[in-house]
Amino acid sequence: MKTTNIMIVGVGGQGSLLASKLLGRLLTAEGYDVKVSEVHGMSQRGGSVVTYVRFGEKVYSPIVTEGEADFIVSFEKLEAARWASCLAPDGRIIVNTQEIAPMPVITGAATYPSGILDELTAKGVKIDALDALSLARQAGSPKAVNIVLMARLAKYLDIPFENWLEAIGKTVAPKFVELNRAAFTLGYNA
Repeated sequence: MKTTNIMIVGVGGQGSLLASKLLGRLLTAEGYDVKVSEVHGMSQRGGSVVTYVRFGEKVYSPIVTEGEADFIVSFEKLEAARWASCLAPDGRIIVNTQEIAPMPVITGAATYPSGILDELTAKGVKIDALDALSLARQAGSPKAVNIVLMARLAKYLDIPFENWLEAIGKTVAPKFVELNRAAFTLGYNA
C-alpha cells in the first residue's frame, strides 16, 4: 500500500491543527498507520503554518518533502502558491479562494498578487478551488473553513461519509459538533 502524503497549509488561527487532528483520528480509526506533524510556523502571529499528515500500511516519518504531497489543503490562495513545490507530479491542491493579506500587504510594502490560481493551473497544477468561507458561514461560523476543506479532501479519499461525521463528533467540542457536521456536509456536497 502506497503512503499518502497530505499537507495542510494556511495562516495561524485558521484551524489547521484541528483539521490535522480530525484527519489523524479518522485515518487511525480506519486502520492506517498515521503520522501527524506538529504545526510549523508563526501560528500565534498570523504567519504561515503547515502540518503534515502521512498514512499507509507503515509510515516512518511525519514530514513531507518537496515533490511528495499527494494533496495540499490550503486555507488561503497565497499559501497554496507558497507550498506548491511540495506537490507530487500527480498531486492536487484543494484551496479556499479566500485571500488573507500577509503583513507586507497590510503595511503597504507589497500588494497581494493577482491570478495566483491561474498561474498554478498554467504550470499544470491540478487545482480544486472553492469558496470555503461562504460555506462555513452558511453552516453557522466562518471558523468552520477548516472542516469545509476537510470535506472537499474527503471526496478524494476512500472513506465513507458517515465515518467522517463520526470522527467530527469525537474531535470537536460537543457544543460545536452539529455546526461542524453541517459545514462538512456543505463542503462535501459543494
